Amino acid sequence: MSNLVIVESPSKAGTVKNYLGSGYKVVASIGHVRDLPKSTLGVDIENGFKAKYINIRGKGPLIASLKKDAKKADKIYLAADPDREGEAISWHLVAALDIPQEKVCRVTFNEVTKNAVKTAIKNPRAIDIDLVNSQQARRILDRIVGYKLSPFFWKTIHGGLSAGRVQSVATRIIVEREAEIRSFVPEEYWTIEARFRTENGEAFSARYFGEGKTKNELHSKEDADEILNDIGDKPFVVSEVKRSKRAKNPQPPFTTSTLQQDASRKLGFRSTKIMQVAQELYEGVNIGAENGGTQGLITYMRTDSLRIADEAKDRAAEYIRSVYGEKYVPKTPRIYKTKSGSQDAHEAIRPANPSLDPEKLKKYLSADQYKLYKLIFNRFMASQMASAELDTVVADINCSGHVFRASGYTVRFRGCLAVYGSSDDGEQNDRGGDAMTQGALPAMEAGEEVTKEKLEGICHFTEPPARFSEGSLVKFLEEKGIGRPSTYSTIITTIITRGYVERDGKILKPTSLGEVTTELMKKYFPEVVDYEFTAQMESSLDNIEHGNSSIESVLGSFYGEFAKQLEAAEMSVSKDDVKLPVEETDIICEKCGAKMVVKTGRYGKFAACPNYPDCKNTKPINAKSSRSSETVQESAPVPGMKCEKCGADMVLRSGRYGSFYACSNYPECKTTKQIVKKIGVKCPVCGGDIITKRGKNKAFFYSCENYEKCGFSSWDMPLDEKCPKCGQMLFKKKGKPLAVCHNKECGYKCDYEDKTDTNKDKAEG
Repeated sequence: MSNLVIVESPSKAGTVKNYLGSGYKVVASIGHVRDLPKSTLGVDIENGFKAKYINIRGKGPLIASLKKDAKKADKIYLAADPDREGEAISWHLVAALDIPQEKVCRVTFNEVTKNAVKTAIKNPRAIDIDLVNSQQARRILDRIVGYKLSPFFWKTIHGGLSAGRVQSVATRIIVEREAEIRSFVPEEYWTIEARFRTENGEAFSARYFGEGKTKNELHSKEDADEILNDIGDKPFVVSEVKRSKRAKNPQPPFTTSTLQQDASRKLGFRSTKIMQVAQELYEGVNIGAENGGTQGLITYMRTDSLRIADEAKDRAAEYIRSVYGEKYVPKTPRIYKTKSGSQDAHEAIRPANPSLDPEKLKKYLSADQYKLYKLIFNRFMASQMASAELDTVVADINCSGHVFRASGYTVRFRGCLAVYGSSDDGEQNDRGGDAMTQGALPAMEAGEEVTKEKLEGICHFTEPPARFSEGSLVKFLEEKGIGRPSTYSTIITTIITRGYVERDGKILKPTSLGEVTTELMKKYFPEVVDYEFTAQMESSLDNIEHGNSSIESVLGSFYGEFAKQLEAAEMSVSKDDVKLPVEETDIICEKCGAKMVVKTGRYGKFAACPNYPDCKNTKPINAKSSRSSETVQESAPVPGMKCEKCGADMVLRSGRYGSFYACSNYPECKTTKQIVKKIGVKCPVCGGDIITKRGKNKAFFYSCENYEKCGFSSWDMPLDEKCPKCGQMLFKKKGKPLAVCHNKECGYKCDYEDKTDTNKDKAEG
């Protein structure tokens, strides 16, 4: 009996293969093998929102190879990731590979370890069609919103724009925070800070609290001066000292959201980097033969559950006991309650083997892998440790009824703080707090007089809300129920890539394009960008997963109103109604002397003369330096490329027909050179790479890079697929949805879904 195991990635395949041995062949699908077509909507709205799936272009050889393996196997274990997306990948594999149902074995494991993998193989199940339908509903919903809204944006703002369901909501969040900041009016407030010394000569600080037990806020210099004048040189006496013990409980282990927040704040990682490195740790790293070879180091990293397996708790307790001692182990294992509405299919993120200390593995990990693994390891260990114990002291110092307050603490027992501190460390109250907090306060008793060393009023102004970082945006999305753990990173990447939001250091700011599109969406498509509606839609998708709703009912309830709004918007809005703010540059037009402005065309941003159409001068600009407050630069020289005529550097330029290389001495030297792009297909004549070129009429054609020797070229697009009749190369006919055989005598042809329209690629949300 032969066994085939299909996972998603080659690295995961290598790890799993090590655990299963020679009786199993382990291969990778490299993600999805089927998807909706890119050139059309691919959804039959009138027929119950039925999806039309096609094989993903370029995966023909892989699918053919997988089919061969599947035919030879007696059992096929579909081991894609344990979530909606993984379930859908498994379902698509069954269809694409024509796998008989009796061969299908769906297996999942929360961690890529030997025990977890072997246990999963012994306990296969059927594909969960409710889970698949939930993924399908999300995919179809996002496709409808993206493909229906994007053309509306093209007509009203400019071509090439795209709209997305959750991405539009995320953009709105950042836009509205920016509006709050702009409209914020600072309020003045004052604090009075004091420096005292006890009878024993020990110094400490305190802050004005109020009168007696009543807190008193100071709104002006006059308020502060009134207190200072009344105090004068009067004595300060300790009126009350409160001592107490406080327990500081550990934080729960990481979920996807909290991992992204802490890794962003503590490590400075971007969300995409966090998830990429976490994926590497999950799929498997070679940590040396002495540590068990290649194995997954963390559990599945897309989860919102706080559940921990009992076995993991026991192993964590053993580690804590051996490293820190018995008193660091809580009397009863900790249980953390998962938020309502969360998916509890997976555990929280934790080390797969709690005995593998980060320092022990450091030499086997990359710098980023080590940092993230250490963060996950320490957070998990702390979550399983005893609470820290703090001795706190609050002292009130009185002067003629004016009370100053100081607070301090010492750590009696480190507990969980020995491993991991609070995520809120370093955060301060905007109004300064009720007391001057510091470390240990000196010993003092009620009735003791203290010496005033310094007393001053300090002016402050309230600050506007902070802009979002990637971590704080993820936190906000989670709190509002927008998106799911698997989508946070993609949401952020998408809104930045599409130009609606930009990074400024670690913070996220809306662009003028983001602000204009958000206002348009709020006015004409309020439900699509409504926080509560988006969260409710997430719940509806969850209901499909639980078998309580159908794809047709969920999408039908959304589409009816959406279609009406779209029709009304298309009738009401024209391109003249929407104006993007003009961005000035520091480039001076050499033809008329005006300051050039930033414009956006189908090939990106460029500098244009504001006196158009009288002056039609344009220049390429560095997109990252288009703001008026920054220096705009010409395109940088292309490394290693010199002009063949004058020897000057060649630079990258954009024109009406796309990007090209041009001499930096233009207009004195007008040498240009095409940009050659490989399409990933080999020449059928000589085996060289096939590249794209432009002909004299500016139209694209395909040519072998060794054209001078082999002479191969074609107007039709060569495909990385073979004719099923004669084995020669198939070509996509230009302008027609047909794939035809290179061998004219063969005459084979079939339907082919065109997937090369990049403008329509952008349409999807």
